[in-house]
Amino acid sequence: MKLSYVYILKCKDNSFYTGVTSNLEKRLEQHKRGFYKSCYTYLRRPVSLVFYASFTDITMAIAMEKQIKKWSRVKKQALINDEYDALPNLAKKKFRVNE
Repeated sequence: MKLSYVYILKCKDNSFYTGVTSNLEKRLEQHKRGFYKSCYTYLRRPVSLVFYASFTDITMAIAMEKQIKKWSRVKKQALINDEYDALPNLAKKKFRVNE
């Protein structure tokens, strides 16, 4: 059974990069070396792996990657910190309270 991985990298500028791959070790090394000059992480190296999840179905991994990419930084940080109970309450949209 071939696994696929969704991963989050923390970049030098403290931004996050989310990706999907079937070979996590190789892809991480590519990010660290700057293998693809057009990649988001190329000018933001060094990078460090801060989260990954494995999937047996590549379509589920791609769907999760797309979902995470839409999340706010706070929600991604909760995922990275294993604060799974907080995820449903961390919506991207912020509402202002009328005073």
